[in-house]
Amino acid sequence: MITARDDRRRTFAALPAGAEAATWWGRAWTASLERAAPDAARMERGRAYAAEGHVEAVTVTPGRIVAYVRGSRARPYRTELGLGVLSDAEWEELLEAVAADPAALAALLEREVPQVLAESVLPGPGELLPRCSCPDTGRPPCKHAAALCHRAARLFDEDPFALLLLRGRGERELTAELARRNAAHAARERPAAAAGFPGVPARAALARTVLPPLPAPAAAPAAPAVPPGWPHDPAIPGAPDPLALDQLAADAAARALALLATGEDPFGGLSLWQDAVRLASAHHTAGLTGPARTLYRELARATGRTTTDLARAAAAWRQGGPAGLAALEEPWDPPAGPFDRARPALLAAAQGSFRPERNRLTCTTRQLRLGRDGLWYAYESRPGAEDWWPTGTPSPDPVSALAG
Repeated sequence: MITARDDRRRTFAALPAGAEAATWWGRAWTASLERAAPDAARMERGRAYAAEGHVEAVTVTPGRIVAYVRGSRARPYRTELGLGVLSDAEWEELLEAVAADPAALAALLEREVPQVLAESVLPGPGELLPRCSCPDTGRPPCKHAAALCHRAARLFDEDPFALLLLRGRGERELTAELARRNAAHAARERPAAAAGFPGVPARAALARTVLPPLPAPAAAPAAPAVPPGWPHDPAIPGAPDPLALDQLAADAAARALALLATGEDPFGGLSLWQDAVRLASAHHTAGLTGPARTLYRELARATGRTTTDLARAAAAWRQGGPAGLAALEEPWDPPAGPFDRARPALLAAAQGSFRPERNRLTCTTRQLRLGRDGLWYAYESRPGAEDWWPTGTPSPDPVSALAG
C-alpha cells in the first residue's frame, strides 16, 4: 500500500473504490468534518467520489494531508486537509499515558487507536481545515475535500500511525519512545513485584535434585465408554444426522482406547478413502438401517465415490482389511511361484479351468485374486457380467479360498 516512506512523510497509493471507514476512529474522523460542513449535499457527493475511486495517492506529513482528486475536468484538483500538530508538552502527556497503560500500548502496537488517545489525536469541531484548487467558491469543504476526508478515514483504518503522523510524530520515533518509557515503567514496578514473589538464586535453581518417581499410570478401561447422544433438531437445515454422529463418536472412542493401551493409532496411517471404507465395513449392505444408509451416503459423497463403490470396498475390507481392499482395487503382476502352481491345483481339485490375467484367475462366475500379502481372495459375479464382489475368507491355499 505504501509507495514511498520517510518517518515524517508518507505517501500511500490510491485506495481501491469501495466501503467507507469501519473503525470507530475512522468514522469519528469523518464525522468531525461532516459536523462543520454547511452543505450536506456536498458531503454526500464527496462520499460518492471517494467510493468511486476519484482520490489518487495520498501524502501525509505533520499537519497536512494532500492528494489529487479527479473531478469533472480532465486535470485533477490539488486538495488538502490541514490539522494542527501537537505541542511537545501535549506529546509528553500523550506518550506517558500510553506507556503507563499496557492495554493502550498493546492496542497501538496492534495498529488500533486506544480510546485514551481519542481526544488528543482526533480533530475537534472546526479543527480540520480543507483547501482545494477547484473553482467552487462556496464555503468549504467542497466535494473534493470531502472525498479526501473519506479516503483518509479508510487510510487511518488500516494504519493509525498515519493519524499520529498528521499530529506531528512518525511511527519509528513513536515506537522507540514508547519502548523506552515502557521499560522505565517496568523497572520502577519491579521492586514491588519482587517483594511479593521472592526470587530464587540461580545456583539453587540449577542445583541437582532428586525428584520422586512419577506415580504409576492409571489402568486403561476394559472398553470404551458410550459417547453421549447428539440431540436432533429437525428445524435446523443441513444439520448432521445424529445417529451417524453417534457412530463416528463411538469409533473415535475405540481408537482413543487403542492409542491409550498401545501407544499407536491402529488406523492413523489410512487415507481418506481407506478410512471411509473402514467405517462403512461395520454395516453389511444386506441389512442397512436408515442411519447406516445415511452414513454410506455421506461417506460416499465425502470421498467422491458412489454408494455401490463404497459397498463393494466395505465388503473387501471385511474380507481382509487393508490388504483385502488392495486386492480389490490394485491389479499387479506377481512373480513366478505360488501363482503358477494355483491353476494345476484348482484343476486337480475339480474346480475347473481358470484363465490367468495379471494376479487374477477367472472361471465363469468365480475368481481368485492373489494379494501382495500372499493370500488368495475369492470373488463372485453374476453370469455374463463383470461385477465382481468379495466372498469367503482369504487363504494361502487357492482351493481353500475358493471353497471358503
